[in-house]
Amino acid sequence: MNISHENIDEINAVITVDLAAEDYNPQVDKAVKEQAKKAKLPGFRPGMVPVSHIKRTYGKAILFDEVNRLVSDSINQYIGDNKLEILGQPLPKDDDKNDYNWDFNDAFSFKYEIGLAPQFEVPFTEKTKFTEYVIKADEETLESRIKNLRRSYGKMTNPEVSEDGDVLYAELKQLDSEGKELDGGIVNTASVRTDLVDDKKIKKTLIGLKKDDEVTIDLKKAFNSVGDIARVLGIKEEEVDALDNTTFNLAVKNVNRLEEAELNEDFYNKLFGEGVVTSEDEFKEKVRAEVEDMLVQNATQKLQNDLYLKGLDAVKADFPETFLKRWLKATNPEIKEDELEEGFADFVKNLKWTLIENRIITANGLEVKYEEVLALAKERISAQIKMYSPGQEATDQQLAQYAVQLLGDKEQANRLFDEVKALKVFDYLKGLVKLEQKEIEYNKFLELK
Repeated sequence: MNISHENIDEINAVITVDLAAEDYNPQVDKAVKEQAKKAKLPGFRPGMVPVSHIKRTYGKAILFDEVNRLVSDSINQYIGDNKLEILGQPLPKDDDKNDYNWDFNDAFSFKYEIGLAPQFEVPFTEKTKFTEYVIKADEETLESRIKNLRRSYGKMTNPEVSEDGDVLYAELKQLDSEGKELDGGIVNTASVRTDLVDDKKIKKTLIGLKKDDEVTIDLKKAFNSVGDIARVLGIKEEEVDALDNTTFNLAVKNVNRLEEAELNEDFYNKLFGEGVVTSEDEFKEKVRAEVEDMLVQNATQKLQNDLYLKGLDAVKADFPETFLKRWLKATNPEIKEDELEEGFADFVKNLKWTLIENRIITANGLEVKYEEVLALAKERISAQIKMYSPGQEATDQQLAQYAVQLLGDKEQANRLFDEVKALKVFDYLKGLVKLEQKEIEYNKFLELK
């Protein structure tokens, strides 16, 4: 057997594998004998089928499988031994159309295209500067959080007259172009949240309504969200676009209002525990601290994105695009040409960042350990349990059992592995680059690019 590769340019190469009969026949003979032991054929006792019969009947298929296996294994070993940093997987050359007899005597020569990773320097040093934001809660964000907390512990009332923010429990009937009830049209009773109505004129018509009052509204004008319209009408989102007429009669059955909880000792105790907060000023500072704790994640995501964009911008490298597109088509045969072209630029960006991450890991001896992936899996599972089953806690033993099951799914395991790898690279870069902390209010932070 002889394997070699020839560089077409810096990012494309061809691997050639030459096989003589003596290279593959030992594996083929072994496979034929194994098949003879397992074969169950009419006229022969199990395990007693002659090797010659198996070779005559199934020999070419076995030969084909064994040659392919030998070529694949040999190419993978060659790539590893020669430390070739490839992108995707080797692909048979389109013009490699040799005809073979497949009679156990052929001398085979196979050619495979490979895409090579471009060479570049990692663009981060101790001199590279980044801003690490410390996000403070602005007054509007703070008041919004306080309002949500008070509503969460508030009580439902039924006032006579509706105000902005109330929920109208109403029957909606679809109208025709003349303003009459449409024969066979949609009729549905639902809760209409006035705070979700985007059109100011329509919102004004929903304020000051009483039980049994009726108004006419155009739902497509009232709501910007297709999901809100679908929910109010009790239909699927895709059915909303098909509606010829979105004018409806709204008849109020009831006005519902969520009264906010009062700022008092009872409310503070429910939120934070007995005696932890005793005044409105302490309450606001406690909420402010909790909001700012939550905003730390936003600052982290911003820094991660800034590192990502800096890496993409600083690394100027060519990629074997023709090869990569061919590989993507081979591994995703259902993909359409326009879909491939539309998503290819983002694919190359992510590929470039993956190469940057891998080189940081290799150069600095970073390692992703199974225990770290397992810990992240347990963390994710615990969060899901708390989300869908409030008040329930899984034991560490149960979390470990669920996590092992989750990691048995190769796709999930790879995703979690990549998450741990990304966190390791992020932590390394935070310790390497020069970070300048800057306080910023949340509303100003949202304006940053």
